[in-house]
Amino acid sequence: MIRSLIAQARRAQLNRRTLLAGAGAGVSALALAACANTGGGSAKPSAAADTSETDKTLNWANWAAYIDEDDDGNYPTLVAFTEETGIEVNYEVAVDDNNTYYGKVKDQLALGQDIGADTVCLTDWMVGRWIRFGYTQELDHANIPNLANLTPALQDPDFDPGRKFSVPWQGGFAGICWNKEAIPGGLESVEDLWNAELKGRVGVLSEMRDTIGLLMLQNGVDIAGDWGDAEFEAANEILREQVESGQVRNIKGNSYLEDLKSEDTLAAICWSGDITVINAEAGDKWEFAIPTAGGTLWNDNFLVPIGSPRKTNAETLINYYYEPEVAAEVAAWVNYITPVVGAKEAAIAIDPALAENQLIFPDEDTLSQAHIFRTLTPAEEQKYQAAFQSILLGS
Repeated sequence: MIRSLIAQARRAQLNRRTLLAGAGAGVSALALAACANTGGGSAKPSAAADTSETDKTLNWANWAAYIDEDDDGNYPTLVAFTEETGIEVNYEVAVDDNNTYYGKVKDQLALGQDIGADTVCLTDWMVGRWIRFGYTQELDHANIPNLANLTPALQDPDFDPGRKFSVPWQGGFAGICWNKEAIPGGLESVEDLWNAELKGRVGVLSEMRDTIGLLMLQNGVDIAGDWGDAEFEAANEILREQVESGQVRNIKGNSYLEDLKSEDTLAAICWSGDITVINAEAGDKWEFAIPTAGGTLWNDNFLVPIGSPRKTNAETLINYYYEPEVAAEVAAWVNYITPVVGAKEAAIAIDPALAENQLIFPDEDTLSQAHIFRTLTPAEEQKYQAAFQSILLGS
């Protein structure tokens, strides 16, 4: 049951995080990237020559709050990786959104150029796009022997059969969160976000598959099943009404955490592991829950861009993070679902309670509350994303 549900999640078109600063150029850029041609070109670029043997450096582009970090702003597991391998890693919090990141690099990718990142962690549906267009390099599994530790359910997703081009990094849930001091009674459902006392203090994610997914679940729709335009439009109109009425203050991605900290928002649609991080950084003031109607489930993945000249270095990094002890150390900090077999046992050595954390090692009951936004066709993706973006542009 657990493996089956996670397997569906890795095949689904779900996004992990987005960042939308507000109206204007940023929103327009996101809308343009989201509505870009999803068919790809006929000619695919060639992979760059690998210079890893003589160039012991690596550029890693990732999302915010997505790796272990100490009080001095260092990344302990990366420090240990460099000591072990001699490869110096430039870790950049460069991905603020699947669509906006793609919009920045797609022209270079189409030409086979180096985009300045040797590995990037993106979400299943976007990874599928890169693979389809020929924008990723095929991985040499001989350089990643620890791939044997990949949980079996994740080894053969439909967007990348056999994991030839991608390897999972972390997964997680989208649900609701709230300020426990301001809302001592807590929240149970997405509909609770529309309570009158929260008007103007609610945030939602600029990721369509999470925000609309939760609204569709609240409407009784099986988001992994057979649904179409009517079900999507009903949920999209609920969001439009809540935005236009002023109930929803902001539509953002990673920066929604800053709104929670400042108390501009008191409740939000959010990502699971982020709430643990914000509680550690700014006091134990927030609570995360999967709504009564259910939450979404997603995964992000390593890939090597077509123009990277350091593929072997990237594969060495991936192999390192598939050591159970390293995976457990990262999981203890980010509080997302680790894809590494043996990490739970390693986590017990760090903290027995860690191994019982349902946000990292979910059991069947927790996973039964999680649902997967079904895979969209390219035409559906463009149509639904455009409808969702129309709300962002008007907010």
